[in-house]
This record gives sequence, C-alpha cells and structure tokens, in this order.
Amino acid sequence: MNRAALDALPLLPFFLPASGGQRYCLLHLPPPGRGARGGIVYVHPFAEELNKSRHVAAAQARAFASFGYSVLQIDLFGCGDSSGDFGEARWDIWHNDLHLACAWLAQRVDGPLTLWGLRLGALLALDFASRAPLPLARLLLWQPEFDGRRVIDRFLRLRLASGMLAGGAPEAPGQARAALAQGDSVEVAGYLLAPELAHAIDGVSASALQPSVPPVPVYWLDYQGPEQASSPLPPLARQWRDQGAAVHVASFGDGPFWHSGELLACPQLLDATRALCRDWLDEERTPP
Repeated sequence: MNRAALDALPLLPFFLPASGGQRYCLLHLPPPGRGARGGIVYVHPFAEELNKSRHVAAAQARAFASFGYSVLQIDLFGCGDSSGDFGEARWDIWHNDLHLACAWLAQRVDGPLTLWGLRLGALLALDFASRAPLPLARLLLWQPEFDGRRVIDRFLRLRLASGMLAGGAPEAPGQARAALAQGDSVEVAGYLLAPELAHAIDGVSASALQPSVPPVPVYWLDYQGPEQASSPLPPLARQWRDQGAAVHVASFGDGPFWHSGELLACPQLLDATRALCRDWLDEERTPP
C-alpha cells in the first residue's frame, strides 16, 4: 500500500474516560470493508521521547492498519494530551491505563491482542504482560529498555547537562537522587519527576520479572548504528530462548529517532518490523 493510501486509512481520535480524568487516544482502523485481524495497543516511551517518536509510531500504526489491524495509541496519565500532570504520573496508574486500553480494544475487535512498546514503554509492556489479567498474543518491543534504574539515571543526567548549558553552578553528582530519596520531586528538562514514579521505575527490571520469561512470543527490534558490527543475539534474548520462550530479534539502522533533534522517517525500522513479524502478519492477513 502506497503512502497516500496509508494516509487515507480511517483514524479516530477520542478521549477515553478513566480514573482521574480521561486518556487521549488515536484509533487506526483497517481499510473500509475489511474486518480487523486483531488489535494492537501501543505503549509510548518516557517523557520527551513520547513527542520525539510520535511520527514514527503513527507511521507504523498506519502500516499495521493496512494489514487489517485496529491499532490503539493511548497517552498514559500525565503524558501528552491526557489528564494529569507528569508530576502526578505513577507506574501503577500506567498499568491501569494499559488494562483499560486493552479491555476497550478487546471488546471491539475480534482476534489476537498484541502489546507494542517503545523504550521504557517496552519495559512497561513486559511488566504488564507478566501480570496481565487479559490474554495477550504477543509482545512487540522497539529498542526496549530492560533496567528501570538505568532509565532514571540517564534521565537525571539530562538535568546535569541542562544546568551546565545554562551556565549555572554545577549540581553535585547524586544531588537529584538524594532529593528523590528524601521524598522531593525534581525537575528534569521541563518534566517534574515525582519520587514515587522514580522509585517504582527503579524497581522494574526485565531480568527480575515473574515469570522470569515472557509468557507470550516476543518480537524485538534494536537500533544498530553504521559503525557497529553485526551484533550477536542479546544475552537476555538468549536467556529467554534457553528457558523456552519464543524470541525473534532483528535490527534497524535509521537512527535513534526517540531523541533525535530532527524528524527521522525510519523506513528501515518499518521494513524490519514487517519482516520480523511476517509470520503473524501474513498468516492473519490471509482471508479464511
């Protein structure tokens, strides 16, 4: 399907009633006259990475819709155009939002349900899948984060960098961590990070989830820069496979679009996703 045809696919923006207000959603629908082959819920990344990656996620959602999938993109509580401020966001609230999104889509679409996460959204998807009250068919992980504490440490380094660029007095290493430990929120690149959210993310690691392996097949795509040699199978993927999990891994080379200063189209990522997921895309696209 060409670009013009993809852009013409039905798109429904709406607000989904939820605890604490409402969640902004975009529903990408299959072409008119084609029944949905299943549903996909997109789990966006953390803080500003949400905005940096919207265009790529939307392009992939349209591609999935062209295969006959209904794709729901939801802004989690305190993010994007949903209710709440980022400083009020909590990991458990985000879990509830995913349950709401999956239940809403499952009630309206026949067929398997897929959870698709990017960066920290991939770790949230994994965490959700490990205790999901709803049946999921598979997980699609784009550039997944697997260690929540590392995510928060990297996020806090943005605070140090912005302070240096502003020419102010340099912040002592660990100062933001100390503030969080004392129960104080800290501002990072325009986002107010609450200690409750930081501590919850700190405590999430893919290697420590129970069950220890994903309960459904995993389709995993990682960025691999031009200077990098062909990477071996990631250790975690090998560990999951050794424990009996179905794990499919591929790479793409468009660039780290989630924090790029320019909009990257990422055709390699879209092509790699289609190739990696061909087994279920082609199977479920074929009419009975």
